[in-house]
Amino acid sequence: MPDEVIDRALIQNIIAQHETMPGALLPVLHGIQDSIGYIPDQALGWIADGLNLSRAEVHGVITFYRHFRSHAGGRHIIEVCRAEACQARGGRALDSYVREQLSCDYHQTTEDGNVTLEPVYCLGLCSTGPAISIDGKPYSRVNQQRFKQLLEQKL
Repeated sequence: MPDEVIDRALIQNIIAQHETMPGALLPVLHGIQDSIGYIPDQALGWIADGLNLSRAEVHGVITFYRHFRSHAGGRHIIEVCRAEACQARGGRALDSYVREQLSCDYHQTTEDGNVTLEPVYCLGLCSTGPAISIDGKPYSRVNQQRFKQLLEQKL
């Protein structure tokens, strides 16, 4: 979004809150994404300068972890667990159903901008899968009917 104005002061404040921590990059990236929904490309230099890292190091971490986005997502983020335990408990059928219901694939946003769909490879609910997360809140034992109910309740 070339015309988008990024709040540099907000990003620099997040950097300042974490800059003295060992391994500050991940908390900074989480803080920025939690605040504005993604990590804007424009912020890479500010992050690198604030943490005495190279832009390449910052970019490498952002692109390594699929959790981080470099563009705005939908108003809601739905993550579907794709790990083996959830797949063994019906996750593949749920996976297909979710993509069909939302009419979008992973790493995409619905046409109305309401939902971004992301894969996740463990939500820590292995014994009660299949699991999803809606806006960071996990749900287990999700089947097609439960997914439909959650969509109606949460979105």
